[in-house]
Amino acid sequence: MSHTTLPAGGGSNFGPGAAGNVIKRDRALHAPAFTPGYKTSVLRSPRFALVSLEPGPGENAGPRFDGKILAPLENDLIRNYAKTGEAVGERIIVFGRVLDETGRPVRNTLIEVWQANAGGRYRHKNDAYLAALDPNFGGAGRCMTDDDGNYFFRTIRPGPYPWRNHGSDWRPAHIHFSLFGDAFAQRLVSQLYFEGDPLVPLCPILGTLPDQDARDRLVAKLDMKMSVPFDSLAYRFDIVLRGRRQTFFENKPEGH
Repeated sequence: MSHTTLPAGGGSNFGPGAAGNVIKRDRALHAPAFTPGYKTSVLRSPRFALVSLEPGPGENAGPRFDGKILAPLENDLIRNYAKTGEAVGERIIVFGRVLDETGRPVRNTLIEVWQANAGGRYRHKNDAYLAALDPNFGGAGRCMTDDDGNYFFRTIRPGPYPWRNHGSDWRPAHIHFSLFGDAFAQRLVSQLYFEGDPLVPLCPILGTLPDQDARDRLVAKLDMKMSVPFDSLAYRFDIVLRGRRQTFFENKPEGH
């Protein structure tokens, strides 16, 4: 199972003549394992030839998920952790569809998200950034795609934050996405960025991708038609299985 975001502007643009044959992944679109601009890749990049291991029964047997595992507010990060009110920050909606490479909807796919709060801080014991924690924001949510492949989250736009890469680099606002297939070995992880963020072209992690189109496919587009008046802006981030429009997923750089 593999996924990608649609090109800029959203919309599937699939049709009888558009899908074409599934082609092998162009490895040149993906980040090299050794990218000194992203400091930790220096130590993490492999120094020996990779060994291919076939997944066993444990990886192929599941788990399978359905909507019964979800609580009513799991896709509403503004309220799902709230104790004394709602989360603080710029209220946004993130929505889209999960499709296969021919434009068909992918149903009953579990999507998990996690993110920093409006000040750029994660609710995690190892996050020591000086921004305050929001007592009403947990920073995590889940949902399942419906029969048409649609998904929907309501959340707070995450803040940027500094990190010790080379000096004090800054991460753009981003949301981490995880998608599950029919088994644990099919889990894919990526990051969503936001259209118009001036830190996007400066990000050392996103900059490891050598292809500009691949970087653009990780950027969610503002969709004013789906915004909620006097409440929330909306960003569209469609996710597509394999094929010509496939983009980088950080835990599957070797292809799918």
